[in-house]
Amino acid sequence: MNISVIIPTYNRKHTLGRAIDSVLIQSFEPSEIIVIDDGSTDGTSDWVSANYPAIKLIQPFEGSLPRGVSAARNAGINIAKGDWIALLDSDDEWLSHKLAKQVQALKEKTDFLFCHTNEIWIRNGVRVNQMKKHQKYGGDIFEKCLDMCRISPSSSLFHKSILDDVGVFDENLKVCEDYDLWLRITSKYPVLFLDEPLINKYGGHENQLSKTPTGIEQFRIQSLEKILSKLILTNSQFASAKSMVLKKLQIFSNGLEKRGKTAELETIQKRIQYWNDMIV
Repeated sequence: MNISVIIPTYNRKHTLGRAIDSVLIQSFEPSEIIVIDDGSTDGTSDWVSANYPAIKLIQPFEGSLPRGVSAARNAGINIAKGDWIALLDSDDEWLSHKLAKQVQALKEKTDFLFCHTNEIWIRNGVRVNQMKKHQKYGGDIFEKCLDMCRISPSSSLFHKSILDDVGVFDENLKVCEDYDLWLRITSKYPVLFLDEPLINKYGGHENQLSKTPTGIEQFRIQSLEKILSKLILTNSQFASAKSMVLKKLQIFSNGLEKRGKTAELETIQKRIQYWNDMIV
């Protein structure tokens, strides 16, 4: 199995080494490691070149403003030579047998082209327990992925042909780019889930994407409306996605009403009416 590891990064030289080292110690060796520097200003590229000369380093947007994690991942995927793609965020790390366990599972269950695993959460240096609402699943999980992102990018391993079918990361999304792609994938493909923590997922730091102040639910709504508009879902999938987008829009509407934001409220109410009237 030829695996290309994609590591996007921006001003994370202080954590990038931990991520890279966790790939280098894998008991199953990937075919290549690609680090995509999204215009870092902390000397990331020079540091990678000096310390990891064998790694493929690209700076696709050099001289421009940072384009974001989606554009960086897409740039890496575009040049990847492997048939399989493994994503790793530059602030996370893999356990040493992560790839080996996924490769073995995929060899045993050849019907699957996508595999993800459980994870260990570490926030501000302290291990924390996941809440029940963050439970992860395998199989046909589209409906279970509608409320929130249930697949960590750093745990994912998937065949590149999936992206040829459903498309790559949406570069217009500031956050929820993973949620958006997983919806497209799980609407068409079953996923294999290894209920074993095989990555360390770190949180609490300042440049963590989930800390985006503009409201993550707005981006989830945008993704739901996008996949509904494409009319590619089965009837049952459409009904479930429609129900979820209406629920999220109503919560958003209630918040706007409380804050007296009349103009924005009117726009949201029109969107609620539109989806209420939409028939599969």
